[in-house]
Amino acid sequence: HDVKGLISLPGGEKNFEMKLDELFETSSELKGRHQSDITGLIGQYAHGNEPSHHMAYLYNFIAKPWKTQKRVSEIMNTQYSNSPDGLSGNEDCGQMSSWYVLSSMGLYAVNPGSKDFIIGTPHFDQIEMQLENGKTFQIETNNLSDANVYIQSIQLNDEIYTRSYISTEEILEGTNIIIATGSKP
Repeated sequence: HDVKGLISLPGGEKNFEMKLDELFETSSELKGRHQSDITGLIGQYAHGNEPSHHMAYLYNFIAKPWKTQKRVSEIMNTQYSNSPDGLSGNEDCGQMSSWYVLSSMGLYAVNPGSKDFIIGTPHFDQIEMQLENGKTFQIETNNLSDANVYIQSIQLNDEIYTRSYISTEEILEGTNIIIATGSKP
């Protein structure tokens, strides 16, 4: 889970981005013995195998959040449906559903040891969570549509917000986030 350490290896951000792009864009054709856990392929990204779930969010770590927004939207639209076989993989302890719920909210915990949630594009006009401390965490999304998957701006408590993540502490303060979306990165 040392994403920053991985990015700092020779080749840096450019190589990291190239390898992420390659993961999603390489042919999905598999060779060799059948692997039942390799399902939900987008390129060689296997959404049906839970250890891969964080990968679409890694673009945020190299200041390319629009690529995260594009990939997460693609995953949500191709790997989930409202049918008996609506999950692309094995629902181990709720991970497939949890990924969808968090991603629908526009948040994802890439590193379980971190207090930060990566910000993605919410798929709801408004989300409101009543927190245990009595405060409310709200996310409002403007201009939301199937085509408008790219974040244009974020406001946090009426202030311009420029980070692509939010901390647990900020959420627990009773934060109000307004996200404007558009059809271009």
